[in-house]
Amino acid sequence: MRLVFFGSGAFGLPTLEHLASCHEVLGVVTQPDRPAGRRRRPTATPIGDWAAERLTDVPLLKPENVNLQEPCAAVRAMPADAWVIIAFGQKLSPPLLEGRFAINLHASLLPRWRGAAPIHRALLAGDRVTGNSVITLADRMDAGLVLGQSSRPIEPTATSGDLHDLLAADGPALIEEVLEQHAQGHVERTVQDESAVTHACKLTREEAVVRWDDDADACRTRINGFSPWPGVTVSWRGEPLKLLRAGPGSGEMGTPGTLVDPEEGLVACGGGTVQLLEVQPAGKRAMAWESFASGRQLEVGELLESTA
Repeated sequence: MRLVFFGSGAFGLPTLEHLASCHEVLGVVTQPDRPAGRRRRPTATPIGDWAAERLTDVPLLKPENVNLQEPCAAVRAMPADAWVIIAFGQKLSPPLLEGRFAINLHASLLPRWRGAAPIHRALLAGDRVTGNSVITLADRMDAGLVLGQSSRPIEPTATSGDLHDLLAADGPALIEEVLEQHAQGHVERTVQDESAVTHACKLTREEAVVRWDDDADACRTRINGFSPWPGVTVSWRGEPLKLLRAGPGSGEMGTPGTLVDPEEGLVACGGGTVQLLEVQPAGKRAMAWESFASGRQLEVGELLESTA
């Protein structure tokens, strides 16, 4: 099948790699290079970087606005059977889409978690299951017809980074399933239930705070939901300590925010405990709690103070 791929973020990489291996990719459209890093050097998107290296004979477009006349004409001139859109970062206009079979991969079980941060919001809400949806494009964000879905459980110790990679890896099979239905001429379309819609707004650094007075599940999902970015940071012995991964603890009680079992990394919450599994001290690499605790003489009752 002849395809045009639209994408920018790393979430779409496994799907692009798959499509390039078994279909004819006529073109890749991504966001322009943007300043990044301390020196603010122009940096390609993950999709743009991969395509430039691996698809050297395929046109790579980086328009500021793909809906403008020149890039629109260039894309529409490609004789594709389908367009695949994953984390592209620009809304495609009706004139651009007219007469094209265009599908979008979204990292949630729509209509739950429409918006920019579906993976994080699913974790923060304590969802037990999430997945991917392939949808048509619509005027409202993520409101298109559902063409296919896949699901997976959310493990108690999974972070947003983990779930991003797992769902990205699930993408190729689901996209392939929908493309195969399209090739056979019988794509099933399901209207989303508007009464079940929830919205996944962008993350902010200000949200990334653990409130130890909350119950253990809420503390655990907050730590995992904001990992790796922006990360929940607490103050330990006057120094910042980033909490990168947590798991379910025990029913032990203690003053919220204090260590009740330093060796195991158990921290008291408003109800029960969470077990810290991975942390990052200031100026150090990320490490397992066991490595952090080794040689530091941690004490029962020691406070990991919330920075709120």
